[in-house]
Amino acid sequence: MSNTAIKKWSQEVDQLVQGCKEHFQLEQGSILVVGCSTSEIIGEKIGTSGTMEVAAILFEALHKYALEKQLYLAFQCCEHLNRAVVLEKEIAEKKGWEKVSVVPAPYAGGSMATYAYQHFKNPVVVEFIQADAGIDIGDTFIGMHLKHVAVPVRIEQKQIGHAHVTTAITRPKLIGGARAIYK
Repeated sequence: MSNTAIKKWSQEVDQLVQGCKEHFQLEQGSILVVGCSTSEIIGEKIGTSGTMEVAAILFEALHKYALEKQLYLAFQCCEHLNRAVVLEKEIAEKKGWEKVSVVPAPYAGGSMATYAYQHFKNPVVVEFIQADAGIDIGDTFIGMHLKHVAVPVRIEQKQIGHAHVTTAITRPKLIGGARAIYK
């Protein structure tokens, strides 16, 4: 990886974070789930060429954003760990999410989840969460970890490196039919 590529990806991540700041109206304590293929970012097939260097770029920018907005981050593992999620023990316990016994590794969990596990203060892995918003980098399919109802958010940053980027927030379900009143 060239320094030029690293610098470009860093700028794209910063633009992604800026887009999230502008378009996500998340309350303090909300959970942001991130699925990321570092392989896709560098132009390779998902799950084949993960890189901790790219994971570091993403983690640092997203962690800074989460601290600033007082959010909890959760990073989705790859399919080899059934897309389980790495997050801080504090939020897992607060939500009552059952911990599982596994430590992500680059080829069993993915580089992004591995990096997060190594850099969170007190990391745990859980199988399922219900996040308030999500960022999917490289079409990793984070939808299983979003609350119902997920709403796509169109931000300007549509790619990081070669990886496609999508974002979503969630809203409460609208129930009650024609007589119901909504805010």
